[in-house]
Amino acid sequence: MLVLDTIRKAQEVLGQLKGKETIALVPTMGCLHEGHLELVRLAQKHSQKVVVSIFVNPLQFGANEDFDKYPRTLESDVEKLKSVGVQYLFYPNVHDLYPDGFSNQVQVGELGNRLCGRFRPGHFNGVATVCLKLFEICRADLAVFGEKDFQQLQVIRNLVRDFNLPLSILSCPTIRENDGLAMSSRNRYLSQKERELAGVVPKTLRRLRDELGTYPSATVYDLLATARKSLSGIEVQYAEITEGANLKTAAEEALISDLTSPRFFLAVKIGNTRLIDNMSLKELR
Repeated sequence: MLVLDTIRKAQEVLGQLKGKETIALVPTMGCLHEGHLELVRLAQKHSQKVVVSIFVNPLQFGANEDFDKYPRTLESDVEKLKSVGVQYLFYPNVHDLYPDGFSNQVQVGELGNRLCGRFRPGHFNGVATVCLKLFEICRADLAVFGEKDFQQLQVIRNLVRDFNLPLSILSCPTIRENDGLAMSSRNRYLSQKERELAGVVPKTLRRLRDELGTYPSATVYDLLATARKSLSGIEVQYAEITEGANLKTAAEEALISDLTSPRFFLAVKIGNTRLIDNMSLKELR
């Protein structure tokens, strides 16, 4: 695996491949786990060369968030990437990606203000900005993102559409632990007691699946009431059902069966750790 530790090096090496071999990009912030490796495997199925980027992006962290504490595990990350046959690692530093005088950012719009955006102002502007830079630097023909961060996925899809970027976006289903908790780098922040408590998140998703399977005429209100009951005693930032690609909040009186693309979103805090999850309700009707 070749490590590309500067923008110039990445542009030189990957620029020679452009038009000759299909390049897939898997953007990450490191602290890799099996979920990331599934993104890599999906990328490998659709390309000849895979680039994984590792960059903890300061633009997407708020003033009181965990940028400085975010786990950096480069040595183990490199071993994991080698084990699945990744050809290139793009590992830039902050000053290379955001040099002195850097002043332009992508403004995401209304989608970025919904769900997580209400609690993390400017977060999706930072995500879109760094992804735009990574797409250009790595000369990607396609990029792969996980559905655990579904709002982020939609932001990136809109970015590619709105700026006519010449690449495809592939999505990978959420990879889960044995108890159903979505794999996340932030899971390592949880104490043993908190990790046990976090089981309420996948348990809530299962309850919604069961309810919708038993009562196909359930309304948005019905499912949200079930979710709130399941999450009693947990700090809930939001539990919402959305409709459409721009994730607009669905009307509570609407029947799930009448919605074209309903999806349930959840964000909770357990201790100091923020966990998010989501699932489509379409195939459950």
